[in-house]
Amino acid sequence: MLVVGVTGGIGSGKTAATDHFQSLGITIVDADLASRVIMEPGREALLKVEEHFGSHVINSDGSLDRRALREIVFNHPEERRWLEQLTHPLIAQEIISQIQASQSPYTILASPLLLESSQSQMTQRILLIDVPEELQIARTINRDNTDEAGVKAIMKAQMSREERHKRVDDIIVNDKDLDHLHQEVEAMHQTYLKLAQQP
Repeated sequence: MLVVGVTGGIGSGKTAATDHFQSLGITIVDADLASRVIMEPGREALLKVEEHFGSHVINSDGSLDRRALREIVFNHPEERRWLEQLTHPLIAQEIISQIQASQSPYTILASPLLLESSQSQMTQRILLIDVPEELQIARTINRDNTDEAGVKAIMKAQMSREERHKRVDDIIVNDKDLDHLHQEVEAMHQTYLKLAQQP
């Protein structure tokens, strides 16, 4: 089974790209969604989080209060490490089981932190959705109704564009309209179909 990792910085258009791969019949395994699945009410991870951090990180409906938890781990690196040690293996298990269940010719693992985490080891190829930084800032401000300083802070925390370029196999530069992105995705799709047929 060919697994293609898809990644990119904030505002790069990862989701627009993976949505188009999905419309072409390809299974998308989303690392962000996997991280939500393991924290669903009744799951072991959520029980451990409540035990460790207290009931104030749990909403009245029993779901995780992500904002409350984020504030704790953002300000306390040792708490973030505790949370990562709990969740990373569980997220990996969830991703693997979704990849194994995939029936499409190849499977995409979409993850914003693909290159920063061990998730890249689950892939045979990596596709970067790339965008010039000025456009990245403008799109994110527009989409998230945020300010330039906030976007730049997020970008600074992410891997640099140059470093990403060195570590991927394929790049789509998403600096035009949606039609152009779709054409680029369709061209990559043909490449991956061929690769998936190789023994």
